[in-house]
Amino acid sequence: DTTGNATTATTATTALGTAILGAVILVRGARLVRSNNRRSSLIGVGFRIVHRRRRGDGLFCCRLLPAPTSPRPPLGSVFAAFAAAAGHHTTAEDEGWSYVFAGHLPDEFPDTRGVVGAEWWRQVFGADWRHPEGPGSDLADRADHPVVQVSWFDAVAFATWAGGRLPTEAEWEFTARGGLDQVRLPWGDEMRPGGEHRCNIWTGAFPVEDTAEDGYAGTCPVDAFEPNGYGLFNCSGNVWEWCNDYFSSRHPVERPLLDPAGPPMGVDRVAKGGSHLCHDSYCNRYRPGARLGTTPDSTTGHQGLRLVV
Repeated sequence: DTTGNATTATTATTALGTAILGAVILVRGARLVRSNNRRSSLIGVGFRIVHRRRRGDGLFCCRLLPAPTSPRPPLGSVFAAFAAAAGHHTTAEDEGWSYVFAGHLPDEFPDTRGVVGAEWWRQVFGADWRHPEGPGSDLADRADHPVVQVSWFDAVAFATWAGGRLPTEAEWEFTARGGLDQVRLPWGDEMRPGGEHRCNIWTGAFPVEDTAEDGYAGTCPVDAFEPNGYGLFNCSGNVWEWCNDYFSSRHPVERPLLDPAGPPMGVDRVAKGGSHLCHDSYCNRYRPGARLGTTPDSTTGHQGLRLVV
């Protein structure tokens, strides 16, 4: 029943000595499953179709052409090389502020405006990719962490500079699943197999206390935890990753069976993977099948990207 195989390739490193992409996975001839249920993900990916959806869902096969996908999100140091070479100013830099999680601000930080209904997100002037928590923060102790505070526009500009592009939602979800068939997480259905933490998400009572039981409160290195079956790291948690597709809660039946892409028009863009702020009590979107639609100019302290090259 299997119709796919994986090939690994290696890319060169940047002048900074930091690998932008490392090992790259090529996945060929994969069979994907898509559901018409608006509460389901765009696709559920595996080498066999397994009917584990709600009654009334419409399931069908489609294929994905080869798409080499970065095993790691880009580092802040690599993004710095891009910003210097291209003279790029990010959306947050142009706006002069961005959103920062309140729990990551120092106790003496001045009062800031919060988002109504999600007051843990604070408007912080001077927050950007170089200063993820605003003035006084930097990347000094995060050399191996993913870049954050990037909008969809920033992600596209970086991808173009790096000679790549953003993945479609189908490509992202397929590679995130690592070859497993219709399971909940990149490593299986169990959240902590054998009691072992496998991803960087919120541990504790959200949004009051992150106990860092998984080893991290905030972002973690791009190669923390074990990779999935295709060699991709951190496909669950850590930072959200932009996709190229427009977001839609509906998936029309006339979508192509070969390399399905998002709708031709829309407002929000798709982000996948969840982040270190995800928690079952509030947001369990660290599952590969989960998705988020957000405006392309949005920038936050848990928003990053991953490339196809």
